[in-house]
Amino acid sequence: MPITPATQAATALGLDFEATQHDGPVTSLPEAAAARGVGVNDLVKTLVVRRGPDDYVFVLVPGVGTFSWPKLRAWLGVSRISMPDAETAQAVTGYVRGTITPLGATTAWPVIADASIQGRRISIGGGAPGVGITLDADALLAALGADVADLLS
Repeated sequence: MPITPATQAATALGLDFEATQHDGPVTSLPEAAAARGVGVNDLVKTLVVRRGPDDYVFVLVPGVGTFSWPKLRAWLGVSRISMPDAETAQAVTGYVRGTITPLGATTAWPVIADASIQGRRISIGGGAPGVGITLDADALLAALGADVADLLS
């Protein structure tokens, strides 16, 4: 099993998960799903969203989906949100873009997940290039104390 801060955090949280690692970059959602042995609807991306100065949230959405900016702003109760640049995202999470996950991040920012991932087995980033963590979404959301909302466009 690949050892990353994310897999170590998943273990520490007592999550039952499978970590996979593939060589080389993937260039599409179907390639990433195939490399992890899951369907494209089971890939979940972690986005970092800035809601204020030094205030971020992790947003979990299906890889095939896009969150609605108005819905997320309304849910957060703020009028402005933005996506940080790659350097800032790494500084506030400890992960380079493409490997970001709330598991093992350097700061435990709040987590908001789209409701569509509930009740499913999902695969999220594993904290290193080519590493994925596949697990029960409900167990992950409970372990992270995540809020769940209708976020998709």
